[in-house]
Amino acid sequence: MIDAAIIPLKEHFSSLDDPRAQHSIEHLLLDIVLVTICAVICPKGYRFAYGADNWVEIENYGNSKQEWLETFLELPNGIPSHDTFERMFARLRPEQLQQCFLNWVQAVFKITDGQLINLDGKTLRGSYDRGGKQGMIHMVSAWASQNRLVLGQRKVNEKSNEITAIPELLRVLDLNGAVVSIDAMGCQTEIAAQIVAQQGDYVLALKGNQGDLHQDVQQLFDHAHHQNFRGIEHDFYETQEQGHGRQELRRYWVMGNTEYLVGAEKWAKLTTIGCVESQRQVGDKITSERRYYLLSLSKKLLAVSF
Repeated sequence: MIDAAIIPLKEHFSSLDDPRAQHSIEHLLLDIVLVTICAVICPKGYRFAYGADNWVEIENYGNSKQEWLETFLELPNGIPSHDTFERMFARLRPEQLQQCFLNWVQAVFKITDGQLINLDGKTLRGSYDRGGKQGMIHMVSAWASQNRLVLGQRKVNEKSNEITAIPELLRVLDLNGAVVSIDAMGCQTEIAAQIVAQQGDYVLALKGNQGDLHQDVQQLFDHAHHQNFRGIEHDFYETQEQGHGRQELRRYWVMGNTEYLVGAEKWAKLTTIGCVESQRQVGDKITSERRYYLLSLSKKLLAVSF
């Protein structure tokens, strides 16, 4: 994979601004960036189980693969030290670096129709700075399930929340033909409209904080389950997983009864509503829950939606 992607990789990262004084350059910026990317995405068997994840491992990777790296990089003074890698990346503009990476990913990995992109918020472990009184760092990430790639990230401002970070992240993504899945924090009419405007579709999770909308969807599915879906147009499928002493059964339903939802017209391209019932068994203990969703998809795309 790396060999096939080298030419577009160099093309897309050559526009990065070098913050260093030109007379003091020992290692080329493009060399530093490309060695790092190759080290991080290297497959199993290159001395690291899942790619390098710190600056020392990146230097070690460069030294172990220097002969191959010299076939497409200049490396006038060999492989940079781990300190050089760290200092250089600390001075690069994160937004510019991310845009270069996204452009490369979109050039190499084609997003196919119906591909799922998950947007998820996570708090970084160990990010709390007691001395500087900095709170925990919270990030919103976009994950392409099929390609198993993080397409982009945005840091959530301490005085804000995910609702403001999600639109910023969506703006830098190519959503054409993709299905964007977001948890309840992203279940907003403005976010749904933005995804549709960028030629994508959405699967938005509903929770109790959505008030009447969540209640309406829940009641529609409660009624349908009570009727065993007799006479109700719907699609259904289920999956089963087991391992490590755990069994999980998931059932999926979608219906097109959006005309019964108060305020449905506010949601761009709202087509169906969904319900996922998860039943998990660990030993003798069985737990179950139901989750509800708004979708801009037809029922025929159910299998790729959740």
